[in-house]
Amino acid sequence: MPIYTNIEDLRRHYARRTPKMFYDYAESGSWTEQTFRENTSDFQHIHLKQRVAVDMAGRTTRSQMIGEDVAMPVALAPVGLTGMQSADGEIKAARAAEAFGVPYTLSTMSICSIEDVAEHTTKPFWFQVYTLKDDDFMRRLFERAKAANCSAIVVTVDLQVLGQRHKDIKNGLSAPPKLTARSIADMATKIPWGLEMLRTKRRSFGNIVGHAKGVSDPSSLSTWTAEAFDVSLDWKRIAQFKEWWGGKLIVKGIMAPEDARRAAEIGADAIIVSNHGGRQLDGAVSSIRMLPAIMDAVGDDVEVHLDSGIRSGQDVLKALALGAKGTYIGRAYTYGLGAAGEAGVTRALEIIHKELDVTMALCGETDVKNLGEHNLYVPRGFDDPTVKL
Repeated sequence: MPIYTNIEDLRRHYARRTPKMFYDYAESGSWTEQTFRENTSDFQHIHLKQRVAVDMAGRTTRSQMIGEDVAMPVALAPVGLTGMQSADGEIKAARAAEAFGVPYTLSTMSICSIEDVAEHTTKPFWFQVYTLKDDDFMRRLFERAKAANCSAIVVTVDLQVLGQRHKDIKNGLSAPPKLTARSIADMATKIPWGLEMLRTKRRSFGNIVGHAKGVSDPSSLSTWTAEAFDVSLDWKRIAQFKEWWGGKLIVKGIMAPEDARRAAEIGADAIIVSNHGGRQLDGAVSSIRMLPAIMDAVGDDVEVHLDSGIRSGQDVLKALALGAKGTYIGRAYTYGLGAAGEAGVTRALEIIHKELDVTMALCGETDVKNLGEHNLYVPRGFDDPTVKL
């Protein structure tokens, strides 16, 4: 395996190894991609406070997310189509997360099914669901997650209406990929990727095809998808999902203090401050800038996590120091998966962990749970979206 010293190294290798339509699927945002860019760049406005002459022996990044022990407060976020980034990609990512000791979140729109991932792992993982209209499908989805021993459900609430990603439309994104002259020419240059795909039987949406009413093959999937999302979603519906599930529930897609309070009121075990990686509402404020206001709104009433824009252990530290109890990486581990499969996901986690550990030490902390705003220099107005940085 090549020498990867940071997440950007993985991204560059991933771009060379993976077909363009799948690279673009991960590495893009909606409309002008303003939010996609600022999710990452806004971390750079926060600076770290260096401390010296502090005993750095016995450091630990161990913590908990929703009561589960974690090697570091970083989970793998739900990412659709990861089985197209690398053959059996969801299984590879789940195994890497399990071995490292961090949570893995399987997307409903995965290529490998819940059952596939459960069969190839030994510890519980988390399962992400959308707010779909089909009650029968949703109930069966929850039952399948219970049978697979999933320990939490992550409900994505910011996808009632799909944001437009121009690159996906231009590339004709699909799973399995549409065979056009352009896509064939591109895939022909990605020989290792293609050979892996030929050897796997998993090339469509394993949680949907054969499970959703009227979806028996990939050709009928697009019609179902266009009609499945519940545009009438409200908080009563989310509370209903919590009742149906009966276990730990995380609400993903919170970007306003008012919504954070509502999620706490319905009994969510955690919320994820997330703008869907800039893939939905372009022009929305970055997740890291919204975190302080949401922390002020809910305090300790609900566990707060952060997703969108994290590319380093320093980013993780900044989010934790601003109050988050956990963070998520999506693109960062997808780069690793596309670059080098399971070993690439492991390498992404190793990079994030080393950066978190070393940065924590240089900030004078030995326990990740002790991080706070005292470790940061936060510019005036950072927590005010009306202030231009």
